[in-house]
Amino acid sequence: MELPEVVKWLQERTALRILKPEILAEISSYLEEIITPSKFTLIRENNPPEKLYILKSGHVETSSKTTPKIGFLPGAAINLKALILNEPISYTVTTLDRSAFWSLDRAAFQKLIQKYPEIYQVFSKQLAKEVKNLSTQLIQQQELATILRPYLVNRAKRGIIGKSYYATRLRNEIKQASRNRESVLIFGEPGLNKDNIAALIHFGSAYRRESVIQIDCSKVQNSGAELFGRFGGKPGLIEALGKGTLILNNIQELPKELIPALVLLLKNNKFYPVSRHKDDYLVKDKICYARIILVSERANPQIKDAIAKIIKVPPIRVRKADLEELLNYYLMLITRSKGIKKPAVTPEAIRKLQAYDFPNNLQELESLARRSLIQLEDESEITEEIIWPSQSKKKQFRLNLLNAYPNLRRFLRSPWWPDRINFGFTLTLFAFIVLILFFGPQTRDANFALNFFWAWWWPLVLIGFPFLGRIWCSICPFMIYGEVTQKISLFLLGDRKLKKWPRRWAESWGGWFLFSLFALILLWEEIWDLENTAYLSACLLLLITAGAMVCSAIFERRFWCRYLCPIGGMNGMFAKLSMTELRAQQGTCSAECNTYQCYKGGPEKGEGMATDGCPLYSHPAQLEDNKDCVLCMTCLKACPHRSVEFNLRPPGIELWTTHKPRSYEVALLFLLFNAVFLHRLPEINAILNLNLDLSQFWTHSLLSVIVLSLPALLTVFGYGGIILLNKLSKNIANQPNFIELAYGYLPLVLAANLSHYLDLGLNEAGRILPVTLATFNLNYTGLPVAVADPAVIAFLQAVSLIFGAILSIFLTQKIARKQFKLLLPQHLTTITLAIAIWSSVIGF
Repeated sequence: MELPEVVKWLQERTALRILKPEILAEISSYLEEIITPSKFTLIRENNPPEKLYILKSGHVETSSKTTPKIGFLPGAAINLKALILNEPISYTVTTLDRSAFWSLDRAAFQKLIQKYPEIYQVFSKQLAKEVKNLSTQLIQQQELATILRPYLVNRAKRGIIGKSYYATRLRNEIKQASRNRESVLIFGEPGLNKDNIAALIHFGSAYRRESVIQIDCSKVQNSGAELFGRFGGKPGLIEALGKGTLILNNIQELPKELIPALVLLLKNNKFYPVSRHKDDYLVKDKICYARIILVSERANPQIKDAIAKIIKVPPIRVRKADLEELLNYYLMLITRSKGIKKPAVTPEAIRKLQAYDFPNNLQELESLARRSLIQLEDESEITEEIIWPSQSKKKQFRLNLLNAYPNLRRFLRSPWWPDRINFGFTLTLFAFIVLILFFGPQTRDANFALNFFWAWWWPLVLIGFPFLGRIWCSICPFMIYGEVTQKISLFLLGDRKLKKWPRRWAESWGGWFLFSLFALILLWEEIWDLENTAYLSACLLLLITAGAMVCSAIFERRFWCRYLCPIGGMNGMFAKLSMTELRAQQGTCSAECNTYQCYKGGPEKGEGMATDGCPLYSHPAQLEDNKDCVLCMTCLKACPHRSVEFNLRPPGIELWTTHKPRSYEVALLFLLFNAVFLHRLPEINAILNLNLDLSQFWTHSLLSVIVLSLPALLTVFGYGGIILLNKLSKNIANQPNFIELAYGYLPLVLAANLSHYLDLGLNEAGRILPVTLATFNLNYTGLPVAVADPAVIAFLQAVSLIFGAILSIFLTQKIARKQFKLLLPQHLTTITLAIAIWSSVIGF
């Protein structure tokens, strides 16, 4: 371009037109033309100006950390202000397409300013224009920011945690989606933080500095005015967003009327502002520059075809390998916010979580982590007992007796249960019973305490299991004396703290300890005839009481009762058959409770009373069976939300739903079954024609050990028959193991023990009045005696065994979930064992 043409162009296109022609001519003589490609950075922010640029053709745009974007058109003088004021450049200039510039070197420009002060006039006018434009743009930006502010997403909450295949794949899909501006549909189950994945895509893209907003589609108007704006009125969110990212959350809740408009937006990047019907012909479409990300719990067929990329978020139940890392991450966040030390998590706790499906996914896991920290107290690690997921089985066929019978709730929350009964009656009665056993007559026909223990307590406690489970433990004298010992030791030793439970050891070996102790007690009972020797029965009671007292003096709460007590172990096993249960409402505990006073103890809160917490460290919402609940109702008293339930349920339902089999329980089960034969050694000696002299100590001892060990071995052959039969039938899928199937014998074991003690209960319990007077050497002639006819006793024993065998067969079917014929060997074993008990107990 010739010099006169350059001067003419400057006069027509630029702000330099006010200068004289000779000044423009001299300026033109210094100008050099340069050509730049698209996306070329011409000037960088905070650098000193090197040249004056005059845009000849093309389009450029500024970007800055402190000022809004400004677009320049041909004729704009760039760097004029910085060169005149000799200050750093306040923005970065980038070309939007191929552009041409006139450039003037800084040194030449300084000479021209010194020679022609009139150039300052140009600067003043341009500065005034820039200020006006900037003010207009700032007002527009403020209006748009006001529209977007309620919906802004400031950052992504977290990345994708875990090293599993599914976690790795999800991270890769997010990276791929971040590389372009295509629309994305993210769908998956509730609680997966899908909106956070949408934020990760935005903040991982090249447009991360642009705004990102999230809209809940369930709150969008049917007209869609907040999204698309109104014709001739307020702009919508899409227009205000510019080149940012729009996240439409819960897209399945979007009004059906807006589906066509959304499909148009996704396919063509166009939308129409909302207008009244009379204005429809005036409405023109607008271009959407924003990126659209949809979040849904399911894929919508109407929208699916318009989406460029679909990401399916995997649920937790397929990412079990990531559970430990996820849990530790949430624990780290929570403990950091509270300023406390992060606890360790035991492998057993992780395994318990991995057995659960987490229907509410990450949200439920985070809530679980918070609950665990509340329950943790001073512990250094989160154990299996502390961390508990919601129940996976539906609570079917339950009747809450506390709601059905309000007087029952009032009684169980009153001081009478169990404290006044325990410390006002049982404490004294037990001491009296032990004294009578030591110093009274030594035979059962003359000592009412011995009669009470063997002819009353044993039958009643066995009959009570199917109805009230482990309720005996709530008024058990062993732990009453243990609690008294605990209180006295704390009082005498002042600041002394009781030790925490050695849970890991107790979970591994506690059950086997009580099994061994029970076996020794049974041998002692048989060989030394404890049933008819009062002082030895007293020693047995004192031995168990001593264990409770020693453990209570060392450990907090009822460590002996939960892990080591042989009677407690038996009670916990038979309590599984109970038709009642104590549980809690999962939703109430998760949503409303943040103190867990039923578990930890605490002061009065609402209708919740002040308590020391569950004596067995069991949370009612975590219970999966009746094994670790003694029905003391501490949780019922402490709960301020009425979450605790005392339910009537199908007997033993936990054994085929939520039950967790334990090998030591199976060993104890068979021990109690064999004990029935042990109690009937004279009958077995006669039936088998052994002709052994049981008055001889070693003969009696050897036969006792054999009988206490062998009968239950028949169940192993029964299980072997099941394995063989299933292999022959080529039906080996989901084969239950021996430990699981062994619980099928539980009703028969209970019935066998009951049939043995029915003889004592119906034959001797009715003699309690004359025996009581005989204990004190008083005349008991004429006192009433209630003794059942031997035929009646035999009939009730037979009924017990028949029902026990039938229920065992039924329970085995429910546990195994297999065809009857495939479990026939175990059913035949059950019948055989029932017949063996019948022969030894009833005799015909």
